[in-house]
Amino acid sequence: MQTVQFSTSGDGYWSRQQKTVTIVDMRLGYVSDDKDFGELCVYFNTQDWDTSKDGLIYTDSLFEAELNAFLAAQGLPSASYSEQGMQGDDYVSLDVEGDFIRAWEAKFNAFAQMS
Repeated sequence: MQTVQFSTSGDGYWSRQQKTVTIVDMRLGYVSDDKDFGELCVYFNTQDWDTSKDGLIYTDSLFEAELNAFLAAQGLPSASYSEQGMQGDDYVSLDVEGDFIRAWEAKFNAFAQMS
């Protein structure tokens, strides 16, 4: 299994840390009933990034750029940071739109049916 890592540039409003962060999972959190919008939670290794010491990854431009490049390589549309209050101690919260949700479901529902 490939390890997925994104870097931070330290240009976010809540952190000046420049680090490599290992991603351990990505999940759709909330999805609206009509599937027009939702939340993508990008979970990170808390040994790499400790929000109590490092702050929030939220608003870091390099992390968002590398995440969106990764998503594009997977055939998924881009995501953008959600609001500050939605950020977690072990995940970055991002807003996604209906096209992302449809692409995510098509990709992962097809994968689940193959297993």
